[in-house]
Formats: sequence, C-alpha cells, structure tokens
Amino acid sequence: MNAPVDATTTDAWTALSAHREALRPDLRSWFADDPGRAERFSHVLGDLHVDLSKNLLTDETVALLARLAQEVGLAERTEAMFRGERINVTEDRAVLHTALRRPPGSSPALVVDGQDVDADVRAELAKVYAFADQVRGGVWVGVTRKPVRTVVNIGIGGSDLGPVMAYEALKPYTHPDIDVRFVSNIDPTDVAETLADLDPETTLFVVASKTFGTLETLTNARLARRWLWDGLIASGAIEDEEEARTQAVARHFVAVSTALDKVAAFGIDPANAFGFWDWVGGRYSLDSAIGTALAVAIGPERFEEMLAGFHAVDEHVRTMPVENNVPVLMGLLNVWYVNFFDAHTHAVLPYAQHLHRFPAYLQQLTMESNGKSVRWDGTPVTSQTGEVFWGEPGTNGQHAFYQLIHQGTRLVPADFIAVANPAHPLRDGGTDVHGLFLANFFAQTKALAFGKTAEEVRAEGTAEDVVAARVFSGNRPTTSILAPALTPSVLGQLIALYEHITFVQGVVWGIDSFDQWGVELGKKLALEVAPAVEGDRAALDAQDPSTRALIEQYLTWRDQG
Repeated sequence: MNAPVDATTTDAWTALSAHREALRPDLRSWFADDPGRAERFSHVLGDLHVDLSKNLLTDETVALLARLAQEVGLAERTEAMFRGERINVTEDRAVLHTALRRPPGSSPALVVDGQDVDADVRAELAKVYAFADQVRGGVWVGVTRKPVRTVVNIGIGGSDLGPVMAYEALKPYTHPDIDVRFVSNIDPTDVAETLADLDPETTLFVVASKTFGTLETLTNARLARRWLWDGLIASGAIEDEEEARTQAVARHFVAVSTALDKVAAFGIDPANAFGFWDWVGGRYSLDSAIGTALAVAIGPERFEEMLAGFHAVDEHVRTMPVENNVPVLMGLLNVWYVNFFDAHTHAVLPYAQHLHRFPAYLQQLTMESNGKSVRWDGTPVTSQTGEVFWGEPGTNGQHAFYQLIHQGTRLVPADFIAVANPAHPLRDGGTDVHGLFLANFFAQTKALAFGKTAEEVRAEGTAEDVVAARVFSGNRPTTSILAPALTPSVLGQLIALYEHITFVQGVVWGIDSFDQWGVELGKKLALEVAPAVEGDRAALDAQDPSTRALIEQYLTWRDQG
C-alpha cells in the first residue's frame, strides 16, 4: 500500500484548525436562528434515523470534514478494502469482513487472489446453518440420545464479545427451549459457575478459536471437557474408558477453527469444525462462523436478516456522498472532537436494555482497532488517535456518571441509541413505561445541548448561593440514533455503522485499524511468568523486583489458603 497521507499537512486540516479557532459553539442560538437545522443534519441509514444536529458542527464544519476525507483518500481506501486489497499491511492480509454479509448471488462475484470469496463464505454458512437446524430441531443429540438444551460458547475477545452481545440483544428471537451461555475469562470462577447447574447429557460446547491455540479458550475447553466426562461417568451415562470419553466429546463439542489438526487432537471431529479466514479479524467476525452459537439461538433465517442489515450499511458507505454518508460523517465527527476539541473519551448510551453489552463490544472494536501510535508504514502518528469508548444502558447511567457529562470539565461526545417499539410493552397503571423511558432519552440530549442558564435557575426561585451549582453549560455534543425496533437487521446495521466509523477514523489518522499487536506482549510475558507463579525459584528470581514481590505475596497467601 502507498504511504498514508499525513492529515495534519493537508489544506483541509489547516482550514479545520482555523475554523475551530473561530468557532463559538452555541447550540441554543444555532437552533433558534436556523429552523431547518434538525432536518438538515438528520439522516436515514437503513432503518436508523440518525440525528447529528446536536453536535458542535455547522455547514462549514461538514464541508471541511468532507474535504479532509477527500484529501486523505478515504474513498480510495474504502474501495481497496471492499476489493480485498491487503490493507492490513503489518499482517499482509486483506480485510474482508464486508464479504461475510454479501447476499447470495452477488454480482460481480468477489474473487481475491484467484479465490471465489463469495462461494467460500456461503459454503461455510451453509454448514453452520445445517448444524443450527439440527440442534434447534432436536436432531443433534448427545451421547445418551438426549437433545441439546444448553449451548456453551467458549471463546475470548472477538470470539466472545460479539456472540454474547448479539445473543443478549436478540433474546426475543431465541429458541424457547435452548439456553446459550458464554465462557471467556480464564478465571476458573467463570467456567465453574457457568456449568454448575447444567446437565452434561444435554450440554453442547462451541469452542471458538481460529488457531485453536488461544490460552484462555483452550484452558476453559479442557476444563469443560473434564466436567463433561466427570458428570457423565458419575451418572453412569458412560463408562470410564477412553472410547466412551472420545464418543462423548464427539457428540458434545464442536469447534470454530481453521486448525483442523489441533481440533482433532482435542477429540472433536473435524467434520464438526466451522472455519473462517485470516482476512477476518476477531472483532469483525460475529457474522462469520464465530456466530455459530448465535445461529443456533436465533436460527438461520434470523441470522440472514442480521447479515442483510450489515450489508445495507456497507452499500450505504460505498454509494452515498460524504455529506449524506452516516458512518463517514460520524467517523469524521469523532476525528473533529479528538483532534480539535481534545476529547479523550466517547460514551455510547443505549436506551434499550437488550443492548446492555453493546458498549463493551464497541470497546474492543474501536480501541483494539485505533489504539495505535504508529501509522501503517511504521512512522509515528502525527496527531492523537483513538478514544476510550465506554457506556451503560440508560437510565442506569443517569444515576451514575451523567453528572460528569453534564457539568464536568471534560468534553464527552455521546451517542444515544433507542428503539421505538420495545420487546416488552408494559404499562404502569395508565403509563406506558417505554414512553416514560424514552422521555429520558429525548430529555438527556436536550439538556446536554441547551443546558440551563443562571437566569433560568434564578427564575425558579433558587437561592443565590447555589445558583452556580445548578447551571448547565450546554453545548455538550450528542448523536441520537433511533430505530423502529431491535430486530436482527437493526442490530446488524448498528454493528456495521460502528465498524465503518472506526475505519474512517483509522484512514484519517493513517493507521492500520486491523492488526492488534498491542495485545501480544502481555500474553507472551504471562507464559514466561507462569512458571514463577507455579513456584519455580529460578523463574521467580528472573522477575523485576515489583513483580517478584507481588508473586511472593500471592504464593504466601495461597499456601495459607
């Protein structure tokens, strides 16, 4: 790939700097003086209504950000990604998560390095769907011929965060007789408590690891295998001999991996392994075979609806001009806040309980992608990159951290997400509880935008000595995203929206948003430290003084425990 354009040297960046210097954000006046502002800065993305009007932007801001996108070559790099060029340069890989959701029969076919990517993707999905139908229909049975009642997904990172987030989001669509659980943490508490009340005869494990070598995943898989054997043997379901144990694993474990030799060595039939490709990063892999547990839960038809939602956003990104391209605009706005307002964090606040894991999912997507200090050619970045993404569902967050967003000294851009039609339309007497809930959604962005002046506080009869404490500055930027309901398609649209937002920011900053070398060092050192934790004196002595002292304290307490 060509060297990245240094965005800070472009004419657009210079113009944006001057624009920011002259800008005096005043959302009250902007709305009062411009009756068309809300309509002009609101957009449609698939089923999503996206209102950008409460952001700190003017028509000039949008024009300059669009110019920046042009000068850094965003459109060209976007097409390079869709074509399958190797834009993940540090790993020399294509970036083709968008190929995972191309509809059957897409034309022209996507062929990369002589390989028909569309055919490969559809063939693997067909395997996943056939398996999902077998489990959902009771055809896939355990070693004692009982149907599956619980699926346990064992993975970590993208092999966990995506599936668990989507499962929670789409619970109203899940199979009524099949529970899905997730194990990710190597803390033994996770696997022990997840399995504690399950029946080995009706439990199926999905072990998700591309290389089938991830420390946490394989450790938990071995613990699950031992739990299965012990439970089946104790109940008399199988004999305590090798062939019976092998048959049990074959009926109670499947894999999502491309390392078929390691899968077989574990005891899983390679025919029951679902693969994906090195051009799918873990945090972009939910819509691949990594979503096998989700496909079992919601069924192939609903899974396809989710893929269609992803694809609708992909097409929007490819075809819409910058001024109306929602993911591009939102990505550029994030750059605007990070680089010109010195914003360090970004809140995502879903007013939908089923999206309670969405902020955690976005933490990996955004921070593993754009938490970089070198550009894709190895040179240092020339500006701040990335934000700390965080959030909780409303209204819980209102009673926790909204104080800082409203009246703190830090600027925290925030995305508010809500659905018009809830899964559970309950009433409290004559009150529509969801309507009451969304009144908070609408009120919070209004309060953040327009604030409350000292004069308004005084007019309420407030004592002068507390007036200052009750003033809200306003001009706190928010984006409002409203959907008709949280359907599989809408979930796919939301995920793809943030995938492309992340990509846009990475292009502007000139970084490779698709590698994750920053996670490797700690993992490598953990393997080196492990012997010391096990009591190896030489390994302990090789540690730095702080680490050695901490391990010694740990060992003392373990001995006492």
